[in-house]
Amino acid sequence: MAALGPAAGDGGLRALYRWVDAVPLSRPRRNIARDFSDGVLAAELVKFFFPAMVQLHSYVPASSTPQKLANWGHLNRKVLSKLNFSLPDEVIRQVVQCRPGTVEQVLLLLRQKIEEKQKQSKAVPGPEQELGARTAQEEVGYLETGRAGYSEAKSTGQGCAQESPGAAGGSRSHLGYARHPAGDTAAIHLQLAEKEQALLLAQEAVQLLQMKVRRLEQLLRLKDTRIDDLSRRLQQAQRQPR
Repeated sequence: MAALGPAAGDGGLRALYRWVDAVPLSRPRRNIARDFSDGVLAAELVKFFFPAMVQLHSYVPASSTPQKLANWGHLNRKVLSKLNFSLPDEVIRQVVQCRPGTVEQVLLLLRQKIEEKQKQSKAVPGPEQELGARTAQEEVGYLETGRAGYSEAKSTGQGCAQESPGAAGGSRSHLGYARHPAGDTAAIHLQLAEKEQALLLAQEAVQLLQMKVRRLEQLLRLKDTRIDDLSRRLQQAQRQPR
């Protein structure tokens, strides 16, 4: 466990538990060693912060050791590697076996890597953010160019096939990229990135809430079945002669 760093004190553990509880997981935290032993909640944690990084259907809730190892192995290869770390096989086995204190150290390291990745994402927009920013800027420029050309044609009485040098110069002065200097590009990138991240987080929160609703419905059905069974037993007992 030395590779994971020193154990956290009581204050660090309380902060870690608050961080975990702030994420809408499909199962409430009761015993953290058992809760995270199958790797499903760890995958949900990462997906909450980076929705595109995790496919939750790849992780099966399990009580058997082989399936738990399979879940953690898949998470280690496909997800944790993208956060620039991986867990040794020995550590994974200790997590699966619910070794006290192991999962807390894993989650502390996971939280650290998630925070580092978030800082990198804010500092350097990814390809999708760059593409979205360019597309938005091109659309603004297109609309502004269209309005400028229409105004020039209306004022001079000329159609779009006849454009004077003055009109061309006027159109260029109304282009979107002229009205939005290069200094605003970073702000556009940041706004788009924040909106995309907020949308993805909202979608993920909805999915997790739907999972919780389905689980509660299942529990209600089981409860109704149990009540019916007990009612039948009570009726049978009452019919028996004393």
